[in-house]
Amino acid sequence: MVEILLLLPVLLLALTVHEYSHGFIAYKMGDPTAKLSGRLTLNPLQHIDLLGLIIFLLFRFGWAKPVPINPYNFKDIKKGIIYTAIAGPFSNFILAFLFGIVLRFFNYDNISQALLPFYRMLQLGVVYNLILCIFNLIPIPPLDGSKVLFNILPARYDYTKFWLERYGFLILLGMIFIDNLGIPILWGWIGSFVKIIGGLFAGPSVI
Repeated sequence: MVEILLLLPVLLLALTVHEYSHGFIAYKMGDPTAKLSGRLTLNPLQHIDLLGLIIFLLFRFGWAKPVPINPYNFKDIKKGIIYTAIAGPFSNFILAFLFGIVLRFFNYDNISQALLPFYRMLQLGVVYNLILCIFNLIPIPPLDGSKVLFNILPARYDYTKFWLERYGFLILLGMIFIDNLGIPILWGWIGSFVKIIGGLFAGPSVI
């Protein structure tokens, strides 16, 4: 329960900044849809899906409300889609870096009991922002990485795109299910990346 309470503000910040970044870059690329929908804000109430947040807190897998995007408003459709898709994961990467920098100011061996919850919250900030960054870059729909992949693949791979769009969500669910059975086809390598990158940001104490 304590871990969930410490994780809650971290997730609210991570998911809110992620979705806001999508909308902000889309707006800069010429699409005002997020702004007109009231989603160009850092108010978490506008971005959080309650069910997705609860599931995230309990099972470490969830979702927020996607920011509405109309790619036909972009000045350059291909660049607009790619930059908007990358913006969310990149924002989590930056947050992880910032959490890590603050974490480096603490020496765990000498930290007071009163500051231990804050220290743990910083650790969670590094870990979960990196998880959101890496997971969302997987090139399978509906994740952000698929939008990047689909806009750089040649037209001869259109059938692959259509197939992934149709079955991508089921593939993701299958991977998560298999991973929960103890076969680390997903969280195993994500965890390795988190440990390596998080270690660079915050030192070996991050995991």
